[in-house]
Amino acid sequence: MIIKDTLDYIDIFTDSFTPEIGLILGSGLGEIADEYAIHTIPYSKIPGFTKSTVPGHKGNLVFGEIHNKKVVMMQGRNHYYEGHTMQEITYPVKVMKKLGVKNVIITNAAGAVNKSYRPGDFMIITDHINFMGVNPLAGKNDDSLGERFPDMSEIYDKNLIKRADTASHMLGINLKHGVYLAASGPTYETPAEVKMFRYMGADAVGMSTVPEATVAHYCGMRVLGISCISNFASGISSNKLSHEDVIEITEKVKPQFKELLLLIIKSL
Repeated sequence: MIIKDTLDYIDIFTDSFTPEIGLILGSGLGEIADEYAIHTIPYSKIPGFTKSTVPGHKGNLVFGEIHNKKVVMMQGRNHYYEGHTMQEITYPVKVMKKLGVKNVIITNAAGAVNKSYRPGDFMIITDHINFMGVNPLAGKNDDSLGERFPDMSEIYDKNLIKRADTASHMLGINLKHGVYLAASGPTYETPAEVKMFRYMGADAVGMSTVPEATVAHYCGMRVLGISCISNFASGISSNKLSHEDVIEITEKVKPQFKELLLLIIKSL
């Protein structure tokens, strides 16, 4: 797929809408986009995009304005465990770059590996561990997007993290800082795996974000990652894990998460 074909199709519906901020909304958080939508295009209709199959992911590319800033929002994402390639998963991020996006905010629902975390907490991602077994930049390099061997020493932008901290203080939110580990899924992790992840330095675990963040950074965009801690990872509590519980927690904290995102966007 040639990105120009995707951009030409999007332009038909958006009339040369040029977003400066990209927002990737994870499990249960996609409704945040509805209130600010100007143009909504289903992934299934966009050349090069693949349809999301996971409950809680509507699968739309939404263009809107928030605090007088033009924003493009991914209402749900695709995952490696759905059978998609890393290239398919990260293709929308490359499209964001070509649309003019400079700042990308990536959200997700994650399990607490750090025993001090509780469901309903928010965690700013300061670094990540790719435990998915594949790198999204493997394959032929597109020199128009980024260099062959990109530095990954600071994927998550420190200035954006400071802005998120300021917004959280204004809202009275106790924002955690930690390392996010991405596993391939779709199974939740075993207690032994979670114990290993803790020894490796992870604070939260999920099944997304790392591919998108890696590619966004590679493309030269500034990246902010925020996890909604939706459950205790396996072995920390006696509760069994389910996607329904993840959605339930994200629904409860969605108003607060929305406030935080809006204030961060306002500061950009």
